[in-house]
Amino acid sequence: MIIITGATGQLGHQVIAALRQHLPANQLVASVRDTHKAAAQLNDGIEVRAGDFTRPRDLETAFAGASQVLIVSVDKVGNTATEMHHAAIRAARAAGAERILYTSHQGARLDSPFAAAHDHAVTEQFLAAGPAAYTALRHGFYAESALHMVGSGLRNGELRVPEDGPISWTARADLAAADAAILATPGRIDGISPPLTGREMYTMSDLVRLASEESGRDIRHVTVTDAEWLAATEASGVPKVYAEMLLGTFLAARRGDFAVVDPTLENLIGRPPRGMRDILGEFLRTAKATDIAE
Repeated sequence: MIIITGATGQLGHQVIAALRQHLPANQLVASVRDTHKAAAQLNDGIEVRAGDFTRPRDLETAFAGASQVLIVSVDKVGNTATEMHHAAIRAARAAGAERILYTSHQGARLDSPFAAAHDHAVTEQFLAAGPAAYTALRHGFYAESALHMVGSGLRNGELRVPEDGPISWTARADLAAADAAILATPGRIDGISPPLTGREMYTMSDLVRLASEESGRDIRHVTVTDAEWLAATEASGVPKVYAEMLLGTFLAARRGDFAVVDPTLENLIGRPPRGMRDILGEFLRTAKATDIAE
């Protein structure tokens, strides 16, 4: 039995959908905070159990009978994130899971200026220290995160960002498919995975070029100081802790933390991963249609 946490989240529900191409529903369990939402969303015979990372005893019950548990990392940072991850790992161990899988990050490093990458590295260490077999899935940086960070600038025709570096942006759906392929073949990747990335790396300048070509209009790329970007981001309503985390992305990228591509993802899913040109083009077409409708 495979248990997937965060099964109604942006990644988790796609992992379950991809797993259904490999395994029958009766071999899958969705662990979620809101069981009613999950039952309505999944609606295909998959068992739904209540599992909250802040309630360890409930997690042990949710993970009962698992051969594998996929722990999808939480959207928190700092001690809150690592404590929640550790609680889930402890519960999976207590439940007797044969393998524990965790969605980590290609840039996981203890010394990373990107707070989330540091948190992933801390969790990887805790995972590796336990008795159970494990797989840390070092996901490429979500392409959807790039759209979140720079989408409004690309739409508005001017991208103002700090100095950056290359990042191998990777579609979340491709990563979900890779995770499912690994879960469907226990032990296929043991320990820390190779970077699960797309085929190409892009700087912010590259994204502006692609967006200009896909939209048919000139988009400007303006490099600003870290302090200027941080102030503007906070002024736009982003809480300071998240603005600083996002700035950490640029700091880590400029020192090369995300400058890697690897064929493992493509080999796992059996096809070329989705490219950033296609992702950007779809985003800009959707944005244009929305602007026209408004």
